[in-house]
Amino acid sequence: MKNNRSGYDFSDDISRSIEVLKKGGLILYPTDTIWGIGCDATNSEAIKKIYSLKKRDNSQSLISLVCDERMLNKVVKLVPAVAWDIMEYSEKPITIIYDDIHQIAPEAIADDGSAAIRMVKDEFCRQLIYKFNKPIISTSANISGQPAPLVFGEICQEIISGVDYVVNFRQKDNVKHKASSIIKLKSDGEVAVIRK
Repeated sequence: MKNNRSGYDFSDDISRSIEVLKKGGLILYPTDTIWGIGCDATNSEAIKKIYSLKKRDNSQSLISLVCDERMLNKVVKLVPAVAWDIMEYSEKPITIIYDDIHQIAPEAIADDGSAAIRMVKDEFCRQLIYKFNKPIISTSANISGQPAPLVFGEICQEIISGVDYVVNFRQKDNVKHKASSIIKLKSDGEVAVIRK
């Protein structure tokens, strides 16, 4: 599966990640931004494992990644028209907090019924999510309160040991990636910037 720009064959990483995700396990994987801890976004027990590993308060909701418009429309009851423009014209990965979410576990949804969703353009993530055929959680690969690692080498051993599979792709990449921008988008089209 070297039909990607990197020339790296990540078919084994994808198939092994999917095996783990289907069993409710956790993966450590390179996202379209920084390295993330991931699990099946529809599996409550798997999401609880992420909160436990990160030592994070479960009142803080998590980001879910989707691979395309079809999957986004499945989890967001009504995607405001402005969202498509924002995603098309944004120069960097952008996470949007939408109202009225469904088909995602309650643990990934905020008390007000909203959730943070990002439609990825990165080839590895897109193929992984497309083949898994469900949204995947993405949260920074760090213990809560510690700095988010910008490259694989900055991830602490506790996180690496606490997941069921560590993706090999991009482990040697020393380019420092950044977390996504986050905006909150109300169903009436009102936009609020949460993180630039």
